[in-house]
This record gives sequence, C-alpha cells and structure tokens, in this order.
Amino acid sequence: GAQVFGIGDQPEGALPATARRHLSGYLHVDSLWNEPAVINAVQQQADRAHIDRVECLWEPGMLLAARLREELDLSGLNLEQTLPFRDKGRMKEVLDRAGLRTPRHRRETTAIGCREAAEDLGYPLAIKPISGAGSADTYRVDSLQDLDEILPRLTHVPEVSVEEFIEGEEYTFDTICHDGTISYFNISWYRPQPLIGRTVEWISPQTVSLRDVDAEYLRTGRALGRAVLEALGFSTGFTHMEWFLTPSGEAVFGEIGARPPGARSVDIMNYAGDIDVYRGWAEAVCRQAFSQPIERRYNAAVIFKRARGSGKIRRIEGLERLLAHYGQHIVAVDCLPVGAHRRGWKQTLLSDGHVILRHPDLATTLEMADRVGTDLQLFAG
Repeated sequence: GAQVFGIGDQPEGALPATARRHLSGYLHVDSLWNEPAVINAVQQQADRAHIDRVECLWEPGMLLAARLREELDLSGLNLEQTLPFRDKGRMKEVLDRAGLRTPRHRRETTAIGCREAAEDLGYPLAIKPISGAGSADTYRVDSLQDLDEILPRLTHVPEVSVEEFIEGEEYTFDTICHDGTISYFNISWYRPQPLIGRTVEWISPQTVSLRDVDAEYLRTGRALGRAVLEALGFSTGFTHMEWFLTPSGEAVFGEIGARPPGARSVDIMNYAGDIDVYRGWAEAVCRQAFSQPIERRYNAAVIFKRARGSGKIRRIEGLERLLAHYGQHIVAVDCLPVGAHRRGWKQTLLSDGHVILRHPDLATTLEMADRVGTDLQLFAG
C-alpha cells in the first residue's frame, strides 16, 4: 500500500528490472555526495508529492538520509542520532557511558597516534576505519612489527579506531523495531570470524541464522543487544549488530548499523522462518506494526565460494553431487557462470557464488555447510 520513490546517481534505465518495476518514481541526481544539491532536488520533489519517510539500506548514505529527514521534518533518525551508528568511536563512547562492555579503544588520525594507542592498550589489537562498514580495511595486530607493516595500507583512511582484540565467536543481533519495541530479532553466527574469512582466500565464509535464538549461551548477547538499542535511542526500522561471545561467556559489543545486514543475511532470515522480513520491515516503517508470523523452523546457512585461479570461470565441480545428496535442504544456488570473470574476493564477501541451505538440526546444518565449503569448487584461468 506504500508508494516507494527511489533516488540515485545512476540513470533509471541502469536500475535492475525488479527495482524499476516496483518503484513509483525515480529521482536521478548527478552525485549522491553533493548533499546540498540532493536535498534541493528532493525538496522540489516533495512539493509535488508528499513524502512520509526516508529509508536507506546503504551504509554510506545514512547521513544523507538523516539530513533529508531533518530538512523535510520527518520522523526517523536525525543527524545527531545517526552519527553514533556511523562513527565507530562515538558509537563506543555512547555505550561506554551506558556501562555496556565494549573493547577498550582509542581513535587516531596519525601513525604516531596509532603506535601510542598500541602501547597503551597492548596486543593483540584490531585497527579499523572509524566510518567503515563490514571488515574492509580492518586488521588484527599482534606486535609492533605487524603495526608497522599495516599502517602504510591505511594511509587512505582519515581516522581509525585502535582497539582491544576480542577473542571469541562472533554473532549478530539483528532487529526490526517500531516505536522502540523489538518486533523481530535474529541471531546469526559467523564461521569463521569475518576478519579471518575476509583475509584468507581459500576459506569459504559462512553465515548461519540460528533457529534456537533463546539458547542459554546466547543470553548475554540478547541482553547486550537490547541494551545497545536503548542506549542509542533507536525507535523504528532495521538494525544489524555484531558482538563477540568470549570463552568465559561474556558478551562484548562489536558494532551496529541502522540498516539491514548485507551479504544475503536477510535471505537466510527468511529461509529460517519461511517469512518475508523485508515486508515486515516495510510494515514496521509504514504502519508501526509487524504481522509476519515468527516461527523459527530451521537453521539457515549461506556459504560463499571463491574461485581458484584468476581470470574467467572455467569449470564448476562438486555441485551436482551436493544437489544429489542434500538437494531437499539446498534452497538457493547462485554461482558465476562459466565464462564470467571472477570477482575480486577482497572487495566483496559475495565472491564468485553462494549456496544457501537449511535444516532444523544445527549440527546437521553445519555438517552440510562444511561439505559445501570443501566439495564445491570453482576454477578460473
């Protein structure tokens, strides 16, 4: 029942057909980075058609969305509320004041400052962009020698967070909220930690949406996630939080975005419960309600595959055997076709293909996911 108008810096004809078909209108701007021009163009559009909400799925566009809400006097996150979701340092400062467990951290703009922070905090460390997303330009640092090797790779990053490296498993706490109430939440498990999966080429990273989100070992993470949303004053929309579970059972905050997660994470939420989380998000935003049935039927895993070699995809091995053996549990397969150029694996987690599978039993799900990781192979040359 809602009309959706898109805004972007590519011609309407370049939009994917599905997106183009579902838009009620599209505003083409020269550059999304020219905020005054974008705001002026949207204000002119608002004079012709009333705008009720501004939503954004893209991390770099969050501040622009906030400024548009302020200029149009719309509900949703304003600029001051959005900044802690984009600035990792400010994010942790807000949570520190709320008494929530975050990694010990310092924000730095110079190599000298990073070395001083490392001396103060001790090793191992993580170093990452203040305004980054995902694991891009994020490194583990185990020694001063490591730091000296890594700092030249970060000269293009204006400001970084130098912080305590947390040993433990990494999970998500994803929510859809309206009026400050969590209507739906998901917990996914990263196998292995993203920092490892994004830096070792032969690994096939997995994200597993867990069926038993009420398990006792996840209790501290659930409590932390709810407290983080309260501390940040989040009211309505989608959030994606990452947190660590240490061997002692402590939950430690990682970071949070006021947007849906990427890399097929929403897809596995849908497959885990046979629901439409995107529709639920839209309903929460437009009607302050959530009517999707929440029945957690499966664990659902997405496994990302990277081709061996470089150049064009030459052959795919193992897929037919996996489909024959696990076919009823495999719900999606999307691999680059033979002849396509392989993607830069350091630039996208989606890599050269993925498989999504599901099963009610977690151990069985993990066994199948690991088999996909080892038995499905793409070769390029």
